[in-house]
Amino acid sequence: MKAIRYVLIAIVAVIVLSIAAIAIAMVVIDPNDYKPQIEKVVEEKTNLDLILEGDIGWSFIPLGLELNEVEALLDGERFVALKQLVAQVDFWSLIAMSPQVDTFVLDGLEAHLTINEQGEGNWTRIMPEPAEGDVKDKQDVASTPEQSTAVDTGDEQGGETLNFNVDNVQISNAQVHYSDLSTGQKVTLEDFTVNASSITLGSEFPLEIGFRVETAQPQFAVDGSIEARLAANEALNDFAMSGLKAEFKMNGEPFGGKSVTAEMSGSAKANLENETATLSDFTASLANLTLSTNLDVKGFGAKPAIKGELAINEFSLKDLLENLGQPAVETTDETVLEAIAFSTNIGGPAGKPALSDLEIKLDDTTFKGSGSYNLENGGIVFNLQGDKLNADRYLPPAVEGADAESDAPAQTAASGPEGDLLPLETLRSLLFDINFGLGELVVSNLSINEIKASTTASKGVLKVDEFSGKLYEGSFGANATIDARTDTPKWTIKSDVSNVQTLPLLADLAEITMLSGGANLKVNATTSGNRISVLRDKADGQISFNLAEGEFRKMNLTHMACQGIALANQDQLSTDDWGDTTPFNDMHGVLEIDGNVFNNTDLVASLAGMKLEGKGSVDLKQTLVDYELGLRIVGDIHRDNACRVTEYVEDVIIPVECRGDFSAGAANLCSFDGSRFRDTLKTIAANAARKKAQEEVDRAKGKAEEKVRKKLEEKLGEGAGDKVKDTLKGLFK
Repeated sequence: MKAIRYVLIAIVAVIVLSIAAIAIAMVVIDPNDYKPQIEKVVEEKTNLDLILEGDIGWSFIPLGLELNEVEALLDGERFVALKQLVAQVDFWSLIAMSPQVDTFVLDGLEAHLTINEQGEGNWTRIMPEPAEGDVKDKQDVASTPEQSTAVDTGDEQGGETLNFNVDNVQISNAQVHYSDLSTGQKVTLEDFTVNASSITLGSEFPLEIGFRVETAQPQFAVDGSIEARLAANEALNDFAMSGLKAEFKMNGEPFGGKSVTAEMSGSAKANLENETATLSDFTASLANLTLSTNLDVKGFGAKPAIKGELAINEFSLKDLLENLGQPAVETTDETVLEAIAFSTNIGGPAGKPALSDLEIKLDDTTFKGSGSYNLENGGIVFNLQGDKLNADRYLPPAVEGADAESDAPAQTAASGPEGDLLPLETLRSLLFDINFGLGELVVSNLSINEIKASTTASKGVLKVDEFSGKLYEGSFGANATIDARTDTPKWTIKSDVSNVQTLPLLADLAEITMLSGGANLKVNATTSGNRISVLRDKADGQISFNLAEGEFRKMNLTHMACQGIALANQDQLSTDDWGDTTPFNDMHGVLEIDGNVFNNTDLVASLAGMKLEGKGSVDLKQTLVDYELGLRIVGDIHRDNACRVTEYVEDVIIPVECRGDFSAGAANLCSFDGSRFRDTLKTIAANAARKKAQEEVDRAKGKAEEKVRKKLEEKLGEGAGDKVKDTLKGLFK
């Protein structure tokens, strides 16, 4: 026992003597006497010129060091400077193997970081270039297996938890200047401050940070302040933040010179060992836009599991753009984009976050649905159903009059060369399955109801499996495929339209009122390319159509037919009011698609007393129509006496031509075709000749019959007259 007591006494004596020695050294030795030697060592070991203008001081309890007015030059220019550095550690905490920083003060730190025109940073020149021998020695040391093993072993062994305390941390007036001479960009961090106290692992402590950042390209500045209470365990694998209050005031060119404020608040936790993180009552705002969320995350790898909710409070997009100094969105309806909101719950299995109870509000339109995203393959599944949307309200307002004419050339010039329609590389990477529905949609003045759309994309093939709805008392359905696996994508389009009323459709779509009736269409078309002009040029297929119980508007085909009949009758029409419509029944035909041109050779329609027959083409690129029509007379068509259908004009064809720009309207497209009327006159003349020949035959038959009858009566007597007549009728018949 005495030996142990003597050992303890010896240890205590050594400690006391060490403390006494340190205390005596601090009293006797003045560190300022060694400033020249310190400066010389730095100059020898680095490319820096160290200047210690201020005093160097130290203290015993607490054990500390103080530097004042320090400057380091690099290539003759200031690289870093410091007004004051104070670092004090509680001496007794070192003895107890539980280090506690009493005070850390950093004031007036200034650093200058520069990249030259060749892209080299000045900080890379702090250390001198090593000699060839030094480089070789370092490479040999780095490749020594024993040392590598020793390092790895040390990492694997790890260490005990750290018991580390800091009483006070103060950083003030720090600034960093960064400039890139190769790009002209300049960034300045100034007024950087940090205040923290009572920093103890395992306990919560306050933190305050302030700063100002400015950039030159673009000119932008942000003043930030952050307040929070932080906590970390002794193993440094469990962290918490509460009472977050962050504010960032921004201004500059990105905001059109306006000042914009962004704020954040809430709490957060993270455990690195369990790989869990939590955001509680977290909110972030930018001007009048506010996002709020509560989230739980489990797993920091490739397949995290996320659970919580996310919401964007109702806001005005127009006000947001104005607050951010951005150009206003011009819309036909000035009251739109004033009420936008978003909310959803977040869940789903690991690696596949899913949205449920999704709700999107756009003014008076509400969309509801769900969706999911697969982190492993990027696959998206989405289902969205909306009630009603008037898309025309969100279009730019129409430009009228002289303004429209003056704007047109500028817009054309700005548009430049025609660009690609689809981003092929992006399309090839897409993997999604989207179902969309909308109760009512108004677009381009068209009213479409009960819209259903189903779209899939996989390995460069995009399919619209269903696109259907109800349209103007009828319905439509379509499907399409875009095969983008090659640089010339292939398009296939099929559509079926049933009993859609053409008059309101064309009137709302293009203000065209030339045709009415229930339209039935079948479209089967293909094309290829990635530009609108190419797609049109390479279009191929056919469109079969049928219109029942309709009418041609702003044209009277009966009048045109009567003009031809009156000429044939060598008469003049006396009717003045012919009207401007032509009713018809069952107009049908097939349009063969040949690029921009639709060819039709079998147009047929039934009109009152006539049958419409025709052939022609429609050029969509030139907006031209070129049709030759024929009105075959099959019965009485009008009460005007000059239009009487005699045996001479029955079954003849009255020619009509329709030629011109159909975009200008139908009023002047169709007219009586005098050049083809010569063929009609030939038919009429042939009919008349046949009639006259028949009359001559009948007259000759009558004379022969009378002559024979008289001779027989003379021979047989008058009493045989009736019997002879009957016999002659049978003979000449």
